[in-house]
Amino acid sequence: MKIASWNVNSLRVRLDHLSDWLNDNQPDLMCLQELKMPDQDFPSEALLELGYHSVFTGQKTYNGVAILSKQPLDNVVTDMPDMDDPMRRYIAGDYPLASGQSMRIVNVYVPNGQALDSDKFIYKREWFSKLRAAMRETLQDNPNVVLVGDFNITPADIDVHDPKRWAGKIHCSDIERLMLQKLMSEGLFDTYRHFNTDGDHFSWWDYRGAGYRANEGLRIDLILSSSAMLNAATGSHIDEAPRKLERPSDHTPVVAEYSL
Repeated sequence: MKIASWNVNSLRVRLDHLSDWLNDNQPDLMCLQELKMPDQDFPSEALLELGYHSVFTGQKTYNGVAILSKQPLDNVVTDMPDMDDPMRRYIAGDYPLASGQSMRIVNVYVPNGQALDSDKFIYKREWFSKLRAAMRETLQDNPNVVLVGDFNITPADIDVHDPKRWAGKIHCSDIERLMLQKLMSEGLFDTYRHFNTDGDHFSWWDYRGAGYRANEGLRIDLILSSSAMLNAATGSHIDEAPRKLERPSDHTPVVAEYSL
């Protein structure tokens, strides 16, 4: 089974890129962030023609998340448990496995936070605290869990092109990394890092300053597996090919594969 995550930074702009990638890679599940479109504009029919069912929650101009799946999802929720938040950042559902069990797939677009001394960072901390509580309950209910998305946090210095330059800044601060560590302490594992121990591999590069050509990137897009799912994992990689296209997203897909 193949699971992918991609912040497309406007599905309307990147639909052709997505369609080509789905045709070429055939993931069982594709999780998207930053749709930047209301639900009525979501291209469900076009994606169904490619072989994918869709669940989504969007809003105009900002945010929005979706899960595309080869088989329909059950028990779909589009709101973070116990958090009244109009921002569309969370979606989850159950995907059937060949064993007869199900896997809970959770897709998130974590708030950016802007700066450590901003109101937006207070929101990020609150949102992340609610996510941790939600994942604790999710992991108690189902051993087969995968949490993916744009986390807007680098797990460690190895995930930063220039740790000294980014030290203490948003995405790379000690407090954000502690937030991520506490989330993962509930029973989640960084699937990409489990298989890849070297640095200089990133999932996001700034449009400004020729960031991609200089490989000045951050690894902020993650696939976190529960223990049972990590035991079934066979590999994980970052596919940089879409970042080289004309008018690309500033993110590129992250992929994990499982023997299930």
